[in-house]
Amino acid sequence: MIPLVFAEIGEAQVIKKISGTEEVRHHLENLGFTIGGTVTVINSLSGNVIVKVKESRIAINEDMARRIMI
Repeated sequence: MIPLVFAEIGEAQVIKKISGTEEVRHHLENLGFTIGGTVTVINSLSGNVIVKVKESRIAINEDMARRIMI
């Protein structure tokens, strides 16, 4: 498992684990990041990551992306 920030751009990945406090995990779940779900990194700029999850594009900061393990 590696953090989402190290994912290759354009490759679909499966989310295996989400770490952090209950509040952080719940927030990411509300955005569509669920264990077993698919996520694709669209672009990475200065640590911030733009991803495609459930047919939506979402921008998350590096700290949040490090909590999502693929």
